[in-house]
Amino acid sequence: GNMKTFTLSFLLSLSAAVFCMPVSQPTQQEEQFAEDYLKRFFNLTEERGPSFRSGISSVSKKLMEMQKFFGLQITGNLDADTLAMMKKPCCGVPDVDVARFSTFGNNLKWDKNDLTYRIENYTPDMPAAEVDESIEKALQVWSRVPPLRFTRIYSGIADIMISFGRAHGDSYPFDGPDGTLAHAFAPSPGIGGDAHFDEDETFTFRSNTGYVLFLVAAHEFGHSLGLSHSNDPGALMAPVYSYQDPDTFVLPQDDVRGIQSLYGKNEDPTPPGPTAPPTPDVCDSSLVLDAVATLRGEMLFFKNRFFWRIYPQSHTPQQTLIRNFWPNAPDSIDAAYESQQSDRVFLFKGILFLSLLTDGRQVWAFSGYDLVRDYPKSISSFGLPKNIKKVDAALNDPETGKTLFFVGSNYYSYDETTKTMDSGFPKRVDETFSGMTRKVTAALQYRGFTYLYSGPYMYEFSLRTGRMLRLLRNSYFLPCTNY
Repeated sequence: GNMKTFTLSFLLSLSAAVFCMPVSQPTQQEEQFAEDYLKRFFNLTEERGPSFRSGISSVSKKLMEMQKFFGLQITGNLDADTLAMMKKPCCGVPDVDVARFSTFGNNLKWDKNDLTYRIENYTPDMPAAEVDESIEKALQVWSRVPPLRFTRIYSGIADIMISFGRAHGDSYPFDGPDGTLAHAFAPSPGIGGDAHFDEDETFTFRSNTGYVLFLVAAHEFGHSLGLSHSNDPGALMAPVYSYQDPDTFVLPQDDVRGIQSLYGKNEDPTPPGPTAPPTPDVCDSSLVLDAVATLRGEMLFFKNRFFWRIYPQSHTPQQTLIRNFWPNAPDSIDAAYESQQSDRVFLFKGILFLSLLTDGRQVWAFSGYDLVRDYPKSISSFGLPKNIKKVDAALNDPETGKTLFFVGSNYYSYDETTKTMDSGFPKRVDETFSGMTRKVTAALQYRGFTYLYSGPYMYEFSLRTGRMLRLLRNSYFLPCTNY
């Protein structure tokens, strides 16, 4: 008879790997791990003989395919960033089709719009009622934009069977805590559409201390309906789990386009809900950045929930969610700088109105991936006046050890060595940086020059004389590479 082939997808968690510095040769276990990863997720076929050592092997080709998919530097080598990405808890689809969103091809979709689901068993991590609500809410995510309806049944075979387990009936066992969180099968009869959740994970209703079941389930049900992984880092169908507040979750544009490409638009007059802001595009010439900073030789450019990383030697910006890199960070920021003295990155998030909930802690410090102890703190811990609730931009000059904070048309100077504010401040920005009368929206000190951003432009100043040298566009450091 004819064997059905099933299309399976997994969602990976995110255990941040060590911060990527150039590393020595990968160990044998790492090579084996990488080969297994490529076999599972990128259809690497076995090849005999030494794989990672000689020539451009099929492993190298698959590594390049993977690096392209995740927006890493395309080296074909098993470098630290590639290995770190492989170790992130995520969702593995053995078919990498690089549109932003992608589908499983062969028209894998349901040929009806009324689907049934059944919850076969429960996780002990959460009360049953919370599981029911999480699952129902995760399915609703997909019923708003296309004309799909989901009905729960309590016995018999549903289109989407939902279960929690460790080793279970299909031939894809789970892998213990982290790593693979769940997997789902693309639409087809039998096991098609079913979603299995790894009981070795800690699932939660809302908290950021485990994996939020609603978020994991919403991703898996995207697969159950026929969506494959997206390489838009802001999409729900991106292969890596990232925490968001379930109460404010809105389906991102990329996923809306993906699901509508399969099932069409929902013609029912649904009340217009909020729409998700699109993933920022590096090629948008009107892009206004939230903040710019350096990090151990890289440059970071922040916008909304995302930032781009650039290595000086590579001109391909890699875009990622702030929370995927720093799970304890706020989801968007106003200002950032790196202090080379303490090897820390400081992120600022202003509070426009103080409420009882926010006690004014608006600065986070990270060493590599880790939140520094006792942070977040209030920005007044730097000695800024108490009435300042928001910093527009910040830059650090490693030679003098001074950090400049820009607030409105003024700036303050902070001494990193003595940990005190310099006297005589605030000063007007245009007193020191001649002609800079516009509001500074981001700032950077780089190779002895000061760059003050205002809107989509940046102004280059000599650090010593304060003379303006050039007016440049954002793209000077952050090039548009999607030709």
